[in-house]
Amino acid sequence: MKVQRAYRTELDPTNVQRTAFRQHAGCARYAYNFGLQRKEEAWWMNQLPVPRIKTPTAIDLHRETNVRKRTDLGWMYESSKCAPQEALRDLDRAYTNFFEGRAKYPRFHSRHAGRSSFRLTGTVAVEGGHVTLPRIGRVKLKERGYLPMTAHLRSATVSERAGRWYVSLSVEEERPPTLPPMGEAVGVDLGIHALAIVSDGTVIPNPRALRVRQRKLQHLEREVSRKKKGSHNREKAKRRLSRCHAKVADLRKDALHQATTMLARTKPVIVVEGLRPANMLRNHPLARSLSDASFGEFVRQLDYKCGWYGSHLVKADPFYPSTKRCSSCGGMKEMPLSERTYSCPSCGLVMDRDLNAARNLARVAASSAETENACGGERFMPQGRCSSVNQEPSIVGVTNV
Repeated sequence: MKVQRAYRTELDPTNVQRTAFRQHAGCARYAYNFGLQRKEEAWWMNQLPVPRIKTPTAIDLHRETNVRKRTDLGWMYESSKCAPQEALRDLDRAYTNFFEGRAKYPRFHSRHAGRSSFRLTGTVAVEGGHVTLPRIGRVKLKERGYLPMTAHLRSATVSERAGRWYVSLSVEEERPPTLPPMGEAVGVDLGIHALAIVSDGTVIPNPRALRVRQRKLQHLEREVSRKKKGSHNREKAKRRLSRCHAKVADLRKDALHQATTMLARTKPVIVVEGLRPANMLRNHPLARSLSDASFGEFVRQLDYKCGWYGSHLVKADPFYPSTKRCSSCGGMKEMPLSERTYSCPSCGLVMDRDLNAARNLARVAASSAETENACGGERFMPQGRCSSVNQEPSIVGVTNV
């Protein structure tokens, strides 16, 4: 089975290579902004009562850029041609996503806001502790033996974050078919007190990376605001703040990867709620904690890792009453957020609310399997509403945290 995968690791460039990285990033940024301006000009021209003109594509813009290199863009010859070419392709993809309703309108890239990055194709090779990039040469890696040396390399994306440079290799590799792990189907209830509760009793702790470093971030933000704009001290304070933000993101990402890899490797069928994070963030008292938990990223990682390790991911209906239903007798009761223990008035069951919700989610897998056996079709991974589970009306706010 061929899969496309990205390997990302940190680089250890020299000062000359850092300058080359910034030059390539500047070329990519200029090409993107130039292409966006030309596309907007074409759109405004088409609004006038004159003959319509064609909106330039990435190929048209690349040809125009090559012509301008002989006059006012001669500095682009110092960088690889792939950097502006791939930036224009990204612009075309951004326009397509906007008009198909998958993303917002593309914005101009700023030199001071956002991360510097560029993508290269062509002669990209990995040699032990080095990676070879076009027009830049051999760049030392800080981690040896992680990047694949035999897989088919599609492209290399170099990016900067908090003063550090990283390379991400997009490869196409062959993964051997894997048998699904042994065991029973489990339900996973995502929350804030614990990142995830599994129906078999496993508790995955929530690192709360943002909450733990909230005071330090506030202190560093005050330092930035008190420095004079444009001064060197302000730039140093901004670098300290960006390093702290990067640390928070790395801690959160590490916890998510460890949890999702463990579940995908050890559980044959995993049932999660079909959450809608954008709607959940409307609960303002919990918005920061919900963002710190990253429910959407948790489900996204589970989705592709289940395909790697042979397990199955089932997304239950967002309106499935996993929190309100008793996992023993099936009775229903209201569960406000302040109640952390589920007490069933019918059968007397007393259990943690998250564990009770996880056990109810585990039943969705059994219901899906019964539906598949009855219909004889491939309906094991339902998306959206599940016809095999009871529905309940929409509830404003968050009911499963």
